[in-house]
Amino acid sequence: MSTPDSLSEDEQLVVRTVRDFVDREVKPVVRELEHSDTYPEALIEQMKRLGVFGLAVPAEYGGTPVSLPCYVLVTEELSRGWMSLAGAMGGHTVVAKLLLRFGTREQRRRWLPGLATGEIRATMALTEPGGGSDLQAMRTTARRAAGGEGYVVDGSKTWITNSRRSGLIALLCKTDPAAVPAHRGMSILLVEHGPGLTVSRDLPKLGYKGVESCELSFDGYRAPSDAVLGGVEGRGFAQMMKGLETGRLQVAARALGVGRAAFEDSLAYARQREAFGEPIWKHQSIGNCLADMATSLTAARQLTLHAARLAEAGRRVDMEAGMAKLFASETAMQITLNAVRIHGGYGYSTEFDVERYFRDAPLMIVGEGTNEIQRNVIARQLVERGGLDG
Repeated sequence: MSTPDSLSEDEQLVVRTVRDFVDREVKPVVRELEHSDTYPEALIEQMKRLGVFGLAVPAEYGGTPVSLPCYVLVTEELSRGWMSLAGAMGGHTVVAKLLLRFGTREQRRRWLPGLATGEIRATMALTEPGGGSDLQAMRTTARRAAGGEGYVVDGSKTWITNSRRSGLIALLCKTDPAAVPAHRGMSILLVEHGPGLTVSRDLPKLGYKGVESCELSFDGYRAPSDAVLGGVEGRGFAQMMKGLETGRLQVAARALGVGRAAFEDSLAYARQREAFGEPIWKHQSIGNCLADMATSLTAARQLTLHAARLAEAGRRVDMEAGMAKLFASETAMQITLNAVRIHGGYGYSTEFDVERYFRDAPLMIVGEGTNEIQRNVIARQLVERGGLDG
């Protein structure tokens, strides 16, 4: 895949550098790491040196900022090698953008330099065991401590990626549980590991191996008064919804990478595998399948880049990011299934990568807001805007 001409030469170099890293360092080791569910420490360290964790951080804080279209393509390249590597920097980037957009000057100065180098890793904590996509039903609370000094946090979160290794957690919780509507009582607290916060277990997963997804338990956890993102309570829901625009673009880009890897493996296999005296791509059922895979993958990439360009221009893109996430993830699911079909029995073998793609693809359908939720968002925005051009 060639990088879009709309990227600057520097950004095209960034994408090529990550692509070379994937081909040289990731692909030779990914199968062993994934099957043993081993945390990719050496690869993460190389990503730090490449500046991947600082792609959303301004240069004044030590980052190497790129445009959102460039970020999408970097994410695609990482996911082409191993989707878990993109997951390791996904929530991190969202938190960096939240700090940059909403954080106080002191919060930006404290956290962004460490986030830029990857010395400090960040993650988001939204989902709760009984809440799922219904964030307004959350039960995690942060109440003012006696005397008004800081907060006491109680509650639980689940499916929190990188939560053992993240030094900063952007915790969405209720600072005013009695607020009506409920979202007006939500705030984001910037919290660190400490007494009262327990990472209780790593959740077993179908795919998305290597990086941990955990349950968090807050029991009398103490957070300082200046932990509220932006310094003002009650703004957390709106802040996080803005952050999720980036998050959904990132998930869409992950789906592009997984789908592309499955397509490329299938094309290569169909060219060298013969049946009935000729390469199997010449059989109409396989050739048509490859054509559909390539067409849908190209459409998904253009939809994702379209949303990224609008976001880069400062536009609200909850609908566009939702469309990209919805279409790209469904596309990846179909492409990975077709990759198994094309590979036949080998597609079911753990000695080929297509079975991993097939296990990784469902995460993008349910992660960062299920696709059913995306459809709700899209429909609501269509009505509010008066159509696609509103």
